[in-house]
Amino acid sequence: MDLKETITSIPNWPKEGIIFRDITTLLNNGEAFKYCIDKFSEFAKEVGATVIAGPEARGFIFAAAVAAKLGLGFVPIRKPNKLPRAQITEDYSLEYGHNTLCIHEDALKKTDKVLIIDDLLATGGTSVAAAHLVEKAGATVAGLAFVIDLINQNVKALLKRYKVFTLVEYEGE
Repeated sequence: MDLKETITSIPNWPKEGIIFRDITTLLNNGEAFKYCIDKFSEFAKEVGATVIAGPEARGFIFAAAVAAKLGLGFVPIRKPNKLPRAQITEDYSLEYGHNTLCIHEDALKKTDKVLIIDDLLATGGTSVAAAHLVEKAGATVAGLAFVIDLINQNVKALLKRYKVFTLVEYEGE
C-alpha cells in the first residue's frame, strides 16, 4: 500500500517553507489505518515486544491500537502535569526550546521489552527522550516505529543503537 496517497501534504504550514504531513486523512482511511497497525504489529512480534508505548498525542493512536491487537499493555508517554502518580521524567531539546516527557514510575518492569510507536520521525528529540525514559525505568527498548520518516541522517545517528522501523519516507520535500 502506498501510504503517501493517504497522507495530505500541506505546504507552508505551520510556517513558510515547511511541508506539514497531515495523517488525519490516513486515519480516516480504514484500510490505510489497518495497514499501519498490522505492519507495526508484525514489527512488535519481530522484536519481541512485551509492552507498547507511545508519546502523546498522535503516538497514542497507533501504539494503543497495536497494544490492543496484540493483547499487550500500553504505556502512555505524557507531557508534564498529566500523570497523577509518581513519575520518571526526561528533558529534551527542541529546535526552539525544550520539553519534558513523563511516564509513571511503576509503568514498566525490568523484564519489559518496549516498542515505542509514534507518527513522525523528524528531529529525533521526542524519540530519544522516550527511549531514555524506558531505560531509566530499567526496561529495554525493543525498537522504535514510525508512520513517517522525514529522512535526516543526523537523526539516524542519534537512533543508531535502536531498531527503527518506518512505513513511509519523505526526503527533501
